Amino acid sequence: MISEHEIFNIQNNNEFEHLALKVFKFQFKNNRVYRSFCDLLYKHPSEVNTLRDIPFLPIQFFKTREILSSNTTIKRTFTSSGTSGKETSKHHVTDLNIYKKSFTKGFEKFYGNIEDYVILGLLPSYLEREGSSLIYMVDNMIKTSKYSESGFYLNNLSELKDTLIKLDSEGKKVLLIGVSFALLDLVENHQFNLKNTIIMETGGMKGRRKELIRTELHNTLKKGFGVNQIHSEYGMTELLSQAYSKGNGLFDCPPWMSVLSRDTEDALTILNTGKTGGLNIIDLANINSCSFIATQDLGSVKSDGTFEVIGRFDNSDIRGCNLMVL
Repeated sequence: MISEHEIFNIQNNNEFEHLALKVFKFQFKNNRVYRSFCDLLYKHPSEVNTLRDIPFLPIQFFKTREILSSNTTIKRTFTSSGTSGKETSKHHVTDLNIYKKSFTKGFEKFYGNIEDYVILGLLPSYLEREGSSLIYMVDNMIKTSKYSESGFYLNNLSELKDTLIKLDSEGKKVLLIGVSFALLDLVENHQFNLKNTIIMETGGMKGRRKELIRTELHNTLKKGFGVNQIHSEYGMTELLSQAYSKGNGLFDCPPWMSVLSRDTEDALTILNTGKTGGLNIIDLANINSCSFIATQDLGSVKSDGTFEVIGRFDNSDIRGCNLMVL
């Protein structure tokens, strides 16, 4: 059995690869859907010796199958927002402590202790539905914060404006984490000149506005908030870990998470660093579901392990993989 201690105490790339291969063998044995997928590819643990050999499960399986590597009772099922008429992804979580440890340690690696921040969540599209893993994370962060001003905001943007200006002028460390369209709504109605506040976007217009390229979005938000950088959080329903960008468009992973890129025409071919392809995520915190996921995001991975997200596959299809009918 693989312990939390092993996952969250990885010290270097060699330890990560060793544990990832161990997790692969565990999930091959204990995850029925993933085992069937590997069998269709004729991939057996005896033939998997490096990270590049590991099969990555197309993310769409979370919409149609129960992805579990544990027989333990499901404690929470996180669901994606989805669009009207489309199936949503379901991530069954059997151990919420692993999720809490992952987002807590991941945030602390890049930003320090959560309790030292006033956490303000501007996530209306997520608050308006059930099952959001992002809301679960931010709610936990709000409760961890030592500041009573921490909390969620829905449509009360004028109140949020007053709170932001007051906290920032008092010199408190503030994190405003928000969905893109809501952050744009805020700066269209109010102008800021913030000195002590981190603005972090979680992406997505959720059908409320036209999609913007990242540079256009960030330039508008930088001007509106009066800050030098806009930070970003990269996460999804199917992952229990997050990557963060501090404003340069490059995301950094915690030690138990890694990203590879695959050929857009041949989903089973891993590309060298620097080349644009589909993003494959290894998230060892997903020990009880599946740690090896082929996402629908396009991007490139740099030689230092950071990665850039460029866009998504057209029609949300992963080309080169016709193994969806298990």
